Amino acid sequence: MSGLQIAALIAAIAFAVLVLVLAIPLVGLRRTVAAATRTLDTVADDIGPMLDKADATIANVNTALTQVHTTLDGVNLQLARLDSITANAQTVTANVANLSTIVSAAAANPLVKVAAFSYGVRKAAAKRRHAEEEREVRDELKERRRQARRAGGTR
Repeated sequence: MSGLQIAALIAAIAFAVLVLVLAIPLVGLRRTVAAATRTLDTVADDIGPMLDKADATIANVNTALTQVHTTLDGVNLQLARLDSITANAQTVTANVANLSTIVSAAAANPLVKVAAFSYGVRKAAAKRRHAEEEREVRDELKERRRQARRAGGTR
């Protein structure tokens, strides 16, 4: 055997040892890859129903949000009507207040006139009574004077 052949044999043995040394981790790596593949298959099998449930949940949430949106539209419509009703009630209240002012002014003015008229009537009646009393007193005094003159003239 020549030196070249021996070197080739040594290189071949070294290569075989290297292949054997590398084969052991490769076998372990194959087991790891197989375990990872099984795990990924299990995850894929389990995640499918989870994703289906998540899709169903999202669909339910979207339905609920649509219903909430519809309800809020209805509430906003009712609030707009309520604003209109409130504005009308405010207008009616202002009109009633104005009408009350007008009625009280219209009623108060004649009441003041009636009160003044009744005061004037009372004053006039009082003066008339007083004038009648004075006239009666004068008439009585005149009558007494006449009687006194008659009585004094017959003496």
